[in-house]
Amino acid sequence: MSFRPGLPGVSRSCSCTASRTSGSAGDGRSVRSLPPDIGSSFPTKRGYNTSDKPEGIREYTLPKLLGDVVALADALGIGRFHVVGHDWGGIVAWAAGAKLTHRLDKLVILNAPHPEVVFTHALRSPTQFLRSSYAVFFQIPLLPEAVLGARRSALLARALMTSSREGAFEEEEIAEYRQAWERPGALTNMLNWYRALRFRPSLKERITTPTLVMWGMQDQTLESGLAKRSLALCDDGRLQTFEEGTHWVQREESNAVNAALLAFLEG
Repeated sequence: MSFRPGLPGVSRSCSCTASRTSGSAGDGRSVRSLPPDIGSSFPTKRGYNTSDKPEGIREYTLPKLLGDVVALADALGIGRFHVVGHDWGGIVAWAAGAKLTHRLDKLVILNAPHPEVVFTHALRSPTQFLRSSYAVFFQIPLLPEAVLGARRSALLARALMTSSREGAFEEEEIAEYRQAWERPGALTNMLNWYRALRFRPSLKERITTPTLVMWGMQDQTLESGLAKRSLALCDDGRLQTFEEGTHWVQREESNAVNAALLAFLEG
């Protein structure tokens, strides 16, 4: 199981792709008690923290990100694998479900919408349109980097704390995130994931891989209607909600999330 973080950008946030074979251990705070036949590794995605940071928006398009998933699996000698993703990792996971069917066994998504449903849902939901406005701001050159990087990334740190339940993020973790955000080029390349969405390919293929969508219902950014619209694109999909969970449900409800994850992957 290989865990891939989205924003805020280090492996502790635990967005992931997962294999049923070997790997290396990662952030036990979010995913615990994995059985020995589900190995795990926790690489940081391109552009984040200590990972490679290729320059240019087109280096962060979904085909490039899917290429990273395949390259990791190939490097580990894995033919078929599960994919599990949260936030941006979830968007990459949805893309894998559309384009990598021949490599996937099962798909698990945590609080991440299928890219094809976001615009449609936002048009029908003024509140979601407003909630998504930050992604439009991120398209502006340079200004988002200045705003997000000011005062040691105070806005990003506050966003983590205010969008999650008390205790979801510890002070030492926030310090680790700040260190990651302050690396040269890190903020620009994190934002390039959003900026590259304008170049995304069509993902209208039905998701034929068995899929579990887990959703924290108190997500301040993503409405639960996105989960239902995403699930409608799946031939074999199910939805499990967590009424008190936020966008960071894998941290706040780790025992329940892990139990659901393992029951689905092993079922």
